[in-house]
Amino acid sequence: MLVKRALKPCVFGLRNVCGPRQALAAVTARLQHTQPESIKHPAASTRPETSSAKTLMDIGTRRIFNEDHDIFRQSVRRFFQEEVVPHHKEWEKAGQVSREVWEKAGEQGLLGVTTPEEHGGIGGDLFSAAITWEEQMYSNCTGPGFVLHSEIVMPYIVNYGSKEQIEHFIPNMTAGKCIAAIAMTEPGAGSDLQGVRTYARRDGSDWILNGNKVFITNGWMSDLVVVVAVTNREAKTAAHGISLFLVEDGMKGFQKGRKLEKIGLKAQDTAELFFEDVRLPASALLGEVNKGFYYLMNELPQERLLIADMAIASCEFMFEETRNYVLQRKAFGKTIAHLQTVQHKLAELKTEICVGRSFVDNCLQLHAERRLDPSTVSMAKFWTSELQNKVATQCLQLHGGWGYMWEYPIAKAYVDSRVQPIYGGTNEIMKELIARNIVSQK
Repeated sequence: MLVKRALKPCVFGLRNVCGPRQALAAVTARLQHTQPESIKHPAASTRPETSSAKTLMDIGTRRIFNEDHDIFRQSVRRFFQEEVVPHHKEWEKAGQVSREVWEKAGEQGLLGVTTPEEHGGIGGDLFSAAITWEEQMYSNCTGPGFVLHSEIVMPYIVNYGSKEQIEHFIPNMTAGKCIAAIAMTEPGAGSDLQGVRTYARRDGSDWILNGNKVFITNGWMSDLVVVVAVTNREAKTAAHGISLFLVEDGMKGFQKGRKLEKIGLKAQDTAELFFEDVRLPASALLGEVNKGFYYLMNELPQERLLIADMAIASCEFMFEETRNYVLQRKAFGKTIAHLQTVQHKLAELKTEICVGRSFVDNCLQLHAERRLDPSTVSMAKFWTSELQNKVATQCLQLHGGWGYMWEYPIAKAYVDSRVQPIYGGTNEIMKELIARNIVSQK
């Protein structure tokens, strides 16, 4: 838990050396003593926006943040540079990160950031969580599945779980000792959650679970999986017959398939999961029976928001990586940054990235105020993930042949970007959701 007496030294005396947990405690303390109106505008209007900052990854920018957020960002950036970057090549070969880095992240207060303290989380705000998303992308290390664990899985347990479920799982998840995944996608059901075939039937007070899932992030290392399953095949619509279950590693009949080989995200463990007559106690049901689809619809906007924010952060990283490259790479007696065609391309990219950042920051603000609607967040996810792939392609092109070499960061960013328009609901589905709101009768 956060040590409140550490706040003052961290904020006023140790700005450059305190850890993420102490820095985040400062943010939390400020929020607890801030009037509601000022929460909406937590930073002074003099903070520069990304477009006018020296670089797109500068600390101390963007009006949605304040000075305490800056201290936290500095600490998170240091964590990724010291604890993740040096090991990422090794993890890419292994197809997974180490359990040690999960526990280190827990020790530093980087997991369960927005989960309330009274439930065993850190108790930070959404903007602090966004810092962890962005800094992971700035490190160009996609291996650790911290974001899915903290801001996708944990909210399901906190928002719909029983007191016993919360007390049993959340503290260990915050500590990085219990790694979590969520199993929605199936071989025959991706973005269409109503096509789920995994089935759980009652057997006395227990449930018997059968089915399989695929493309599950954190699946291989998972200690706990939130499983989406059909519980009423006779429901008037498929959406009315879906429930969520908490399945733990080691339960009889629960098997993990091989780590899937992907074109990108090579250090992120992704697996198939198989459930064969898994007997689950009544206490494994998350929330109410047949309410699972409702819960999923409530939580998906946050998943799409974090994908959007991470997409823009990746764009910012790729832009700065490319700017540095063209300022050093020479051709025709000058650096290629002297070529007008290169300058104009960088101008186009920066403009589009800054426009995207402005929209995403607005979405973050709306979500912090609980005013972000599904259509708007679908726009954010669609637009930014498409932009991320455009930026990846054009920045790699500006690297020339070296951009195609795996040793160059832009190559990894390029392949990692490709999945963004696919997961969290494909962009084709995002367009459907946006269009539905446009043509619906008022």
